[in-house]
Amino acid sequence: MQTNLTFEIFFSDLKKAVRKIYLLLFLLMTACLGCEWKLQNVADQHDGQAIAIERYDLLEHRYITTGDIAALQQMNTEYPTETRMLIENMLQLGPVDDPQLKSKLLLFFQDSTLRQLTNDVQKEFADMSDVEKQLSEAFLRLQELLPSIEFPRVYTQISSLDQSIVAGDGFLGISLDKYLGSDYSLYVHYGYSERQRSMMTRSFIVPDCIGFFLLSHYPLSESDTTRAAREQHMGRIQYVVNQVAGRRVFDNEPVRQAEQILSAHRPASMEDFLKQTN
Repeated sequence: MQTNLTFEIFFSDLKKAVRKIYLLLFLLMTACLGCEWKLQNVADQHDGQAIAIERYDLLEHRYITTGDIAALQQMNTEYPTETRMLIENMLQLGPVDDPQLKSKLLLFFQDSTLRQLTNDVQKEFADMSDVEKQLSEAFLRLQELLPSIEFPRVYTQISSLDQSIVAGDGFLGISLDKYLGSDYSLYVHYGYSERQRSMMTRSFIVPDCIGFFLLSHYPLSESDTTRAAREQHMGRIQYVVNQVAGRRVFDNEPVRQAEQILSAHRPASMEDFLKQTN
């Protein structure tokens, strides 16, 4: 009887010990998975995936070509700010809560030229992985120059040739219809100059995004209204764009002046350089 009791106590203690081991192993695995997840996030960021482009233009295209009401509802619920800006400010179709908006938007894009534009956007930008990678790398480099910046949300849209980039509080909107190539027939037809068309290409999406992003964070002082002040400020912005893009996108006198200022009077930080005015 004493022997049986001893074995029962032994096996009871053994079960308790095994439970503790299992618990420790579970906690260890959870910690490892957490570390792996954090490391993976860092690895992803430094592997050029800091920015994910949201394809709002696909919802837009789906609605205006098929009339799918679910696409319009998704535009309003998931992208309320973006939809309001597009409808009210860019396309100027009236209030976004107008009961007639559904028919107005469809009617607006019934124009054959706009239909061609939207279809060409889908063909040209069926894959944007290259732009996404370049944009991610550019923002990672920008963060090295300006450590306080936060990465914006980036989305794409079709704006009927209204604006190229829309920059706001924490977001960037890319109008893909402004980047269909320097020889794109509609650009030629509507009288864009050769110089303008040279910048309406896929390769200018990233520089334009960085430039408009910087302008939204470092606007020209209201006291600097002269042409010289505006040119100098843009020269500094474009200088930083060149550094971040890793190529000389802009090469003009204001950019060269910015380079001379930096070489002669090194500021404490790039932020100070962008805020300075003469």
